[in-house]
Amino acid sequence: MNEILCKRIYDAPEPDDGFRVLVDRLWPRGVKKETAGLDLWAKKIAPTGELRKWFGHDPEKFREFCDRYCQELDENPDAPDFVRLCSETLLHENITLLYAAKDPACNHALALRRWLQESLSAQREHD
Repeated sequence: MNEILCKRIYDAPEPDDGFRVLVDRLWPRGVKKETAGLDLWAKKIAPTGELRKWFGHDPEKFREFCDRYCQELDENPDAPDFVRLCSETLLHENITLLYAAKDPACNHALALRRWLQESLSAQREHD
């Protein structure tokens, strides 16, 4: 079974990355588009600027940030298409959600992965 991975955009691409998706709303500093090795830039799936600023990468706000971000995703008109794309892609390869944040334990890609896994699980139960 293929899986959804998370890693920093600054880490070198690896064969196990599979389908590489940048999930930041803003392009990461110092990364050249030609060398990023992206398959997709899903900026419409990223947290809103307002939520990002409120969070400010404060670990004490992370749990609430995840809840708020998941609510944004539930209301995001682009999210169902993203879930479908991920569902189809996972049949063939891993998906790696790429982010620029410095903290590997406290970032929106982790919240997105959890939300995606729950959405995909609910989709399988529905089918």
